[in-house]
Amino acid sequence: MTILFISSGNSGNISPIVKAQGESLRKFGVAVDYFAIQGKGASGYAKNILKLRKHLKTNNYDAIHAHFVFSAFVATLAGAKPLVVSLMGSDTAKEGMIKKITRFLRKNVWGFTLVKSEKMKVELGVEDILVLPNGVNFEHFRPINREEALAKINWNSEKRYVLFGSSPSRAEKNFDLAQQAFNALNLPNTELKTLENVPFELVPYFYSAADLVLLTSHREGSPNVIKEAMACSRPIVVTPVGDVKKVIGETQHCYIVEPQTAEVANALREILSKPYLSTGGRNQVSWLNQDEIALQLIDIYKGLQR
Repeated sequence: MTILFISSGNSGNISPIVKAQGESLRKFGVAVDYFAIQGKGASGYAKNILKLRKHLKTNNYDAIHAHFVFSAFVATLAGAKPLVVSLMGSDTAKEGMIKKITRFLRKNVWGFTLVKSEKMKVELGVEDILVLPNGVNFEHFRPINREEALAKINWNSEKRYVLFGSSPSRAEKNFDLAQQAFNALNLPNTELKTLENVPFELVPYFYSAADLVLLTSHREGSPNVIKEAMACSRPIVVTPVGDVKKVIGETQHCYIVEPQTAEVANALREILSKPYLSTGGRNQVSWLNQDEIALQLIDIYKGLQR
């Protein structure tokens, strides 16, 4: 079985989230190719339609899997079939014509559509749609001895670290709130770090070196950073977005707080008032093992061949 993954590639590479899912399929004998969409905005995406159409004429695939709604639009206009679409996060929160087009294509054109959380399903307003979160690579994302992690990324063992789980430049991640809450702590020898431009192979070391992982997003589908931090057994402070309530459950030292400076700061202070903590998060997210998710995807692809 050969599958083509389609996703934005404006960073120069396919999204690490999409790439991780594609690579998880290889373990089960599925060949995966990638088509990176280059360009921003409607005109930027539109320029890829003919490129993709030419690619599909010279390559044979058992299924095409588009990630994010605009990639799905490009794949649709390029004639990609059979087409699986993963709506990833804010895709279902878009109102107006985009949501109407998404609903129409899901019902009449796309072979199979996935969302990442129950909240996304509600936002889209469609009952008969599968919720399938991204899985976690438990071999890669695992607890690492803190001293080893600190040494690997050259952090100071005498300091405490709060790790913001994204790039501050992404407006939907609401870094301003994280910064304000951290500043309100006014704690000595404590530093706020970010996961901006961190190589994939080093991300588990960042998690394990940090005293906690912080995410203050306005919106999410099923935030991978939370699942990865759980797999690394790290304390978490996160706003109530996407499926975080289901993912975190009753895990010790993990807090879901309202997006207010005082609320976030109080949760940070509670964790930082204690020595370096561990949690039972890894067991809590065992159901999100990427191997299990990969097998479900393979069943979907096979179903389109019948």
